Amino acid sequence: MLGAVQLGLFAACIVLFVPMGMAGWHLSRNKVLFFSGALFITLAVGVHLTPYFPSVSDFITSVKSSSVVVVDDDDVVVVEDRDSCVSLLHEIAWEVMPSKVFDPFLNNNSLNYEKFWSWSKSSDTDSCEFQRLKKNDVMDLLNGSWVMVAGDSQARIFTLSLLSLVLDSERVESVRSLLFKRHSDYHIVVDEMGLKLDFIWAPYPSNLTDLVLEFKHKHLYPDVLVMGSGLWHMLHITNASDYGVLLRLLRNSVTSMLPVPPKFGNDGPVVGSVSSVRSPHLFWLGIPTLINSMLNTKEKREKMSDVVQGEYTREVRKSGILREFGGPFRLLDIGSLSLNCGIKCTDDGMHYDADVYEAELHVMFNALLIESHQKL
Repeated sequence: MLGAVQLGLFAACIVLFVPMGMAGWHLSRNKVLFFSGALFITLAVGVHLTPYFPSVSDFITSVKSSSVVVVDDDDVVVVEDRDSCVSLLHEIAWEVMPSKVFDPFLNNNSLNYEKFWSWSKSSDTDSCEFQRLKKNDVMDLLNGSWVMVAGDSQARIFTLSLLSLVLDSERVESVRSLLFKRHSDYHIVVDEMGLKLDFIWAPYPSNLTDLVLEFKHKHLYPDVLVMGSGLWHMLHITNASDYGVLLRLLRNSVTSMLPVPPKFGNDGPVVGSVSSVRSPHLFWLGIPTLINSMLNTKEKREKMSDVVQGEYTREVRKSGILREFGGPFRLLDIGSLSLNCGIKCTDDGMHYDADVYEAELHVMFNALLIESHQKL
């Protein structure tokens, strides 16, 4: 496929050499001048009208959004679309096995198991070259960025998992007690990488909408914004329709907040950290898979049934808040990851082991790399 530069050179050659060839056939000078002028005008008009023809525009856009991968020594080439790679990010396989120090007397069953995750092996996922980032890679990716995570207890655990990847274990333990103060916000600056990280306690969708309106009022937006809500609404209000209405209000507020409309995405080239992108990178932290029999109160078991969870999941899709349904947020599907990890990865049927959130973090990191055309 020809790029814009090659097409321009090709057109220039036509304008230059075709009239010369006609002159070589002994046509009159006036005829040659007339034909070359008409040819030049036709090409110029065609170039300027190209954006108004959807099929041509779509073709050019598809060229821009694709990358070429050489598969083997036989020069087999696969064109992989960025969106196709993003759709494969949650193709993660789990290996859960008894720990070497298995203790049958432990009530905390998840401690008795070791968990290992990796992207499923297939030609499609291999060609996308997903990366499990090391500490230095994460620090490079988020260098100089402002990251905000807002939501309920799931978002709080997600925040701790992120800090666990960039801080040493001693500092993580000191952070844990402050981060897990009941119903509180948390702020930290990691000086060595210039990372500013905020956790905002916002258990209901209306809390998230208020936060977005505050962004809009101050004209200040984080570089990476992770939001999630559902568990509190499910337990304390238990009305899926009301939840859907609130999600649509949130979607509308976020859409009006964006410096760049969400339909255009964050596809511009990025140099350095993710903070150089005009529009925030937006992620929606999904509801985890709830294991009803393990929920620790009768109220939870009654109000957070499988049926109710299904209704809430459908409202997320119907609200149009997710990118795959025309919305601004890219889904971090903690529901599928927790389901695949299974019952041995949770102690209370709601909050999962750190491995699940770590895997979801790497999904987000790779989505950031794809969106910003970076490779570590």
